Amino acid sequence: MRLGSLRSHNAALVLDLLRTAGPEGISRLELAERTGLTPQAVSKITARLREDGLAAEAGHRASTGGKPRTVLRLVPEAGHAVGVQLDRDELTAVLCDLTGAVVAQRRAPLDLGAGAETVVERAVREVGELVAVAGGGRPDALLGVGVALPGPLDHRRGVLHRVTGFPEWNGFPLRDVLARRLSLPVVVDKDTNAAALGLAVGGGGASFAYLHFGAGLGGGLVIGGAVHRGVRTGAGEFGHQVVQLDGPPCGCGNRGCVEALCLAAVARGDMAEAARVLGVATGNLVALLDVDLVLLGGRTVAAAPDTFVRGVAAVLDERARRAGEDAVPVRIASGGGSGVAEGAAQLLLAPLFGRAEG
Repeated sequence: MRLGSLRSHNAALVLDLLRTAGPEGISRLELAERTGLTPQAVSKITARLREDGLAAEAGHRASTGGKPRTVLRLVPEAGHAVGVQLDRDELTAVLCDLTGAVVAQRRAPLDLGAGAETVVERAVREVGELVAVAGGGRPDALLGVGVALPGPLDHRRGVLHRVTGFPEWNGFPLRDVLARRLSLPVVVDKDTNAAALGLAVGGGGASFAYLHFGAGLGGGLVIGGAVHRGVRTGAGEFGHQVVQLDGPPCGCGNRGCVEALCLAAVARGDMAEAARVLGVATGNLVALLDVDLVLLGGRTVAAAPDTFVRGVAAVLDERARRAGEDAVPVRIASGGGSGVAEGAAQLLLAPLFGRAEG
């Protein structure tokens, strides 16, 4: 896929409207009205998009006067991106088209503590097999690979820091190593940020917190429609807020972290207690940021979704009642078990549509 037609803000606006319009498409006149661009500018942009195979005619629509309007649509298969989640014990890889729809998927066991060489080798092999099987490996159609894994890390440089529980990763330049091995552009981000980006692109809302409880506990923040990372990609380290002074030790080196307390409750089989503790920590987050919505995801949440939604909502409802406010709603995030990997693919896709995150 040639990207010459995408290197402007206006082209991204048009392309995003084509994406959200779906297969029914949208007319040039509607594109001009929605973007504020002149009809002439829209015609030039859509001509380039069609020339590059990114847009195609989707029929005609009746007009109030004159000839019927030609309707244009996005061509989803014109480009693809790979999203990879490196969890503590599992690798998930997806191949997504331009709309973000998953066209192929792979899962494999993974030991994040097995060392960088072993993990990189597994990631390269799984990406190669995914692309080969799906037939999406044409150099002009594959935008690159987004990789999501537990933090902390440096998103801009693609360098890992002391990943909680895996200090041996500290300083490893994962982005550059994978880019050399795959001969493709690579973007690296925290798993929670990637999932939050995917949810934001999918219409999750302008201001929400995504809380991911799997083998560990983390958070992704979307403020004003953009992922909020902070200067050092440190925002959203939700699992390592201390909620019990002198509590049990946590893998991060502190004591009484919400992650340690929640994992201990799950180990005892007490999901209700884990949900209650998660609710207390979520209440702190809501009080600090005043988000509109809380979304829950991850394997542990998926094992008892109703319990976690009820437990977290109960704490937020009680806090709101005392303050005389409306409670922040709590829901299960869309995307299921591949939500993080799909969000990782959006690290490549979202900027094409002007949805570059903060």
